[in-house]
Amino acid sequence: MNRSAIDSTRSIFIFTGVVLFLLGIGSLLRNASSPNQAGLYTFYVLAMFVDGALFLFCAWWLGIRTKWSFYFSLLVLAFNILPTIFDQFGLADLLFVLLNFATLIALLAARREFLPA
Repeated sequence: MNRSAIDSTRSIFIFTGVVLFLLGIGSLLRNASSPNQAGLYTFYVLAMFVDGALFLFCAWWLGIRTKWSFYFSLLVLAFNILPTIFDQFGLADLLFVLLNFATLIALLAARREFLPA
């Protein structure tokens, strides 16, 4: 596998992390407009920021090209895909799952760089 597969995978992880941070900021602004649900939105904001940080950490760690970075990234993706499927499902959930599946496909396409035979 060439270097571009790893770079593409890392780019998708970075894109997803940035999207999660932007969604977190949007939820934070929404929190300010509806104080009666402040606790719920605060949880969502915290979850999105932590998840975005995990995606950015994965992008950085995948650059080192270790098998543990590959497995950890798979775990992060699994923890993003599975709960979304088993929750109320709307358009935002569909887009998020598709983005995570695209990231998963890119990661699996570059797996030979992380798991040499």
